[in-house]
Amino acid sequence: MVSLDIDRGSELLDALERANLKVGVALWTYLSEYEDWRLVVSARQFDSLDLRDAYRLLHDSLAAAGFTPKNTPPIMILPMADPFIKELRRLFGKTKTVEGMRLGGQMIGDRFVQDAYIYRIS
Repeated sequence: MVSLDIDRGSELLDALERANLKVGVALWTYLSEYEDWRLVVSARQFDSLDLRDAYRLLHDSLAAAGFTPKNTPPIMILPMADPFIKELRRLFGKTKTVEGMRLGGQMIGDRFVQDAYIYRIS
């Protein structure tokens, strides 16, 4: 992953915050099941919607900030109750700052994380 990807993720999270979406967990992660990088986001507001509506809310919020399908990275929404998200929150939810922390080579919840760059876990 290059700094451009990290910067793009930060811009995306800023856009979601401006749209009043409170993202509780956000990280770039290379998951072995997809064999590529995904920006994983989790928010209680997404949990109250079915998955299709959650992605619609996400993409509408990003479109309002100027993100297009061409410049939007692959994003995966996971519910706050997902074992991966729950384990991240259990391990790091009380850590003062996690931004910039790297993880990798380990099972977290039900997913093997080869590499990850964390923006936030709360």
